[in-house]
Amino acid sequence: MQKLNTTAVYILSIVGFLCCCFYGLGFLASIIALVIANKELKKYSNDPESYSNGKAMQNAKKLAIVAVIVSGLMALYSAYQYFAFTEEERIEQTMDMLESFGVPQEIIDQARADAEGQLDD
Repeated sequence: MQKLNTTAVYILSIVGFLCCCFYGLGFLASIIALVIANKELKKYSNDPESYSNGKAMQNAKKLAIVAVIVSGLMALYSAYQYFAFTEEERIEQTMDMLESFGVPQEIIDQARADAEGQLDD
């Protein structure tokens, strides 16, 4: 019996999860995983007796769908942040977040100075 390529779908889906926090870039890997999963499941549906891991590919497709949704939501949120707020407002939000996490004030002050210095350039 042959095996479907579930490893690629799992890896791309996990990369999609890991990269979703970087402005939703995991969306690309997740979409690729979903396309591969659909292609492999089409082969499986045409000849299920020839493949031994159809259930695993169905699970991999579900993981890819979840990764697409999470990454897509993060990409939408990143786009919203970019268009709805100015750079100064985003910096202030970041500083507020750092304070809420309990980051020492001297580190926050240094980060603020660095960010404002980049705005001047």
